[in-house]
Amino acid sequence: MTATVEPNDLRVGMFIHLDGGWMSHPFPLSSFKISSQDQIDTIRALGLTRVRWSPERSDLPVEAQVAATVGGGDEPGAAGAVAVPVEDPATRARRLADARDEADRAAVRLCERQYQEACRDLRRINDTVGADPERARDSAQALTRAMLDKMMVDGELCVRVLGEPAGDRHSAHAVNVSVVSLLLAKSMGVAEPELADLGTGALLHDVGKLDLPDRVRLPHDDFTHAETTLYRDHVSHGIVQGRRMGLPPTALLVLAQHHELADGSGFPKGVPTERMAMAARIVSLVNYYDNLCNGPTPARSLTPHEALSRMFAQSRSKFDPAILNGFIRMMGIYPPGSLVQLSDDRYAIVTSVNSARPLKPHVRVHDPARGGRSVLLNLEDCPDLGIRRSLKAAQLPARVADVLSPRQRVAYYFDVAARPTADEA
Repeated sequence: MTATVEPNDLRVGMFIHLDGGWMSHPFPLSSFKISSQDQIDTIRALGLTRVRWSPERSDLPVEAQVAATVGGGDEPGAAGAVAVPVEDPATRARRLADARDEADRAAVRLCERQYQEACRDLRRINDTVGADPERARDSAQALTRAMLDKMMVDGELCVRVLGEPAGDRHSAHAVNVSVVSLLLAKSMGVAEPELADLGTGALLHDVGKLDLPDRVRLPHDDFTHAETTLYRDHVSHGIVQGRRMGLPPTALLVLAQHHELADGSGFPKGVPTERMAMAARIVSLVNYYDNLCNGPTPARSLTPHEALSRMFAQSRSKFDPAILNGFIRMMGIYPPGSLVQLSDDRYAIVTSVNSARPLKPHVRVHDPARGGRSVLLNLEDCPDLGIRRSLKAAQLPARVADVLSPRQRVAYYFDVAARPTADEA
C-alpha cells in the first residue's frame, strides 16, 4: 500500500513511485528506493506537489515513517511500521521468491510502457518529417536523449525481452535497433556525444522507407530485380531526408551505411569495414540481428539464439570482430527471448541477461511443482542448474506454450540489473 508525501519531506531510504510518462523524469525506473540527496534534489525540481511512496518497502526508522505518513497517508494501509513475525526458512524462501517474481513482472510492465511510448513518439516523428524536417530532427534527438538519460546510471544494465510489441513493425524495429545499439555502444565505451548521434541515426535509419510503397518496405525472397532495386533505394532516400532534417554527420553516416557489411557484401556501395563509421558498424550489426529475429513473416524469423548462432557461425566475416564479440557478451549465448530446456528438463524463456554472467541469464520457468505456473529464476543462484538446449516455439508442449507465451516478434528494452535487497543479503 502507498501513501503520498510532499517533495520537501522526501528522505533517503524512501521507496517512491513517480507517476507519469517515462520522459517526464530522468530516472531509469519510475519506482525505486531513494539512495542520495542528489536524487531528492532532482525529484523536487520536477515540480510535483505530492509523491507516492511505499512505507513497507522503505528503509526508514519507525519514527521517520510515522512522521512521513502523518497528514500524508491518504490511502489505506499507510500506517507506520508493523512488526514482522519470525519466519521459518521455507516460508521466507517462498516469500522472497514471490516478491522477486512480482518485482520482475512490475519491471516488465514499466519497460513495456516505456517501449510503447517510444514507438508512439517515433511514429509522430515520422509523420512530421515531410512537412517539418527540423522539428522531426529535434524530436528524434529529444527521444534519444531521454533514453540515454536512463542509461547513464550507476550499476549494470540488463537487456529485457518484452511481450508482443503493439503497433506497426517499422517503429518497433527502429526502437529495437536504437535501444540495443545504444546499449552495445555504451558497453564498448563510446563517448556520450557520439552515443547521442548514434542513437538518433539508429532511430531514423529507415526514414527513407517513408518514400517507398508499402509493398516494398520489407524485403521478400520473391522480389523482382526492379523491386529489389526499389527497396534498396530507401538508403539514398534516407540520406536525402537526413540532410533535409539537418542531422549531424555521425547520424547521417548511420543512415548511409546501416546495410553495409564488413566484408563488402552490403549495399548500397559495398564498402568494407575500414570505410564504415564506428556508429554505422554497430547499427549495421544490430539491424542485421533484428531482421533475423523479426523477419517479414513469422515463418522466416529465427529465435534469438538461432539468429546469434547464425551470425557467429555462418556470417562472422560480415561484422567487425570486436563489435560482434561485444554483442555476444552483452546478449549472452541465449539472448532474451530464447526458448530453452533446462538441465532438469523444465522449459523456460530467457527474460533478461546480465552481461557480467552471459551464461547465467534470468529465465521464466514453467514449473509443474507449482501447478504449472511460471516462476522467475536467476540461474546465477542455481549452480547445479543450466541450459541444456535451445528450442523453437513449435517444440514446446501446448500446456507450456500457454504459460510461457513465446513471442512471434521480439521486442527489447533495458533495465537496471537487480541488486539483492537487505532481506535477501
